[in-house]
Amino acid sequence: MSTAVRALPRSPTLVLVFLLLAYILNFLDRQLLSILADPIKTDLQLSDTQFGAIAGLAFAIMYSFAGVPLSYLADRTSRSRVIAGALLTFSGFTALSGTAQGFWSLFLFRLGVGFGEAGGVAPSYALIADYFPPEKRGRALGIYSLGVPVGLGIGVIAGGYIAENINWRAAFFIMGAVGVLLVPFFLWAVKDPSKTALQSAAPKVGLGEVFRVISRKPSFWLLALAASLSSVVGYGLATWIPSVLIRSYGLQLSNAGFYMGGLLLIGGVIGVLAGGLLADRLGHGKSKKWYALLPALAWLITVPCYLFGLVTDNLWVAFVPLLIGNALNILWLGPVVTSIQHLVEPRMRATASSMFLLINNFIGLGLGPLLIGAVSDELRSTYGPDSLRIAAMTALAFYAVAAVLALWASRYLSRDWVEEKAA
Repeated sequence: MSTAVRALPRSPTLVLVFLLLAYILNFLDRQLLSILADPIKTDLQLSDTQFGAIAGLAFAIMYSFAGVPLSYLADRTSRSRVIAGALLTFSGFTALSGTAQGFWSLFLFRLGVGFGEAGGVAPSYALIADYFPPEKRGRALGIYSLGVPVGLGIGVIAGGYIAENINWRAAFFIMGAVGVLLVPFFLWAVKDPSKTALQSAAPKVGLGEVFRVISRKPSFWLLALAASLSSVVGYGLATWIPSVLIRSYGLQLSNAGFYMGGLLLIGGVIGVLAGGLLADRLGHGKSKKWYALLPALAWLITVPCYLFGLVTDNLWVAFVPLLIGNALNILWLGPVVTSIQHLVEPRMRATASSMFLLINNFIGLGLGPLLIGAVSDELRSTYGPDSLRIAAMTALAFYAVAAVLALWASRYLSRDWVEEKAA
């Protein structure tokens, strides 16, 4: 057992639960916008392109570039306090989103949400890596990554229900308040491990040193680009599929929320858990390549599943292939995030993770919703309400490119891996 584990001030399970709750709210607030797309667009008179810029670009600009300095701050001060501050900030701006009166006010509030969320994920990855030994780290990060499908699922279900029974503004007010109320409980539950135990009085590292380390590791860049291209599709579909269900299939807002929520919750939970468990089992010992091979295989199978689901006009027939697609398109989280933690020394983890997230979110989140929205506007004169469904299908090509990059990364992963020494 390592010294770090013996020095932990809190139960690893308790810490993981509260980090997961914060991550659920992170993605809940992010996904809330997607189910509310049609009422917001109608009320604020926005085009698909404008809404895509709000949902993706506004968030991604601040989220991507604030993440590195905030994570660097977390590595040098307190990871738990930086995460708590992030939770308070993005929840507050989520509530403010309910007061938006037009494109620019909502754009600015989403910049604020992006700034808040930028300080949460990378320090959380690092805390989990501090609390859990290497042989359990993939599973722990997989459980933490459940915040993605659970947050996305609850966001569309609760947001659709509240908007249909009250209004879209109330959905932002209520969900933002939940996050603000969680902050004091989070501060009580989540504590940083002893820095002397974890780092053995190792000197602080600068951004330049972290960059120099990862710049020499091809697996980092290949995995970052692969995850980014998969996120172009993943974030794009998560933003626009609820609107596809309303426009192409004629569902009411709450019904679209329940349908999409079922896909995200069931498929996403299965995919995230399977990714973490399989990666730890197959990647044990010297077979580190499986941390890249598993996502590659999943992305290749995702493409035909989504194509079949989006082509059919019967939602019951579409449910199973879309469910499989939702499981496979998110399977990468546990394996890839675990890999990033092992490409640097423990004292560099939060900063390295933030650099990975900068690439992933600036490309994936910044481009995905905007690209699909712009293609939809371009095709509307020809395809009418179905233009959004066709735009979503064109984005699936990014999964194939992501798979090729991940296969390439698998060649370097064992060489670039940093093994930890036992106490």
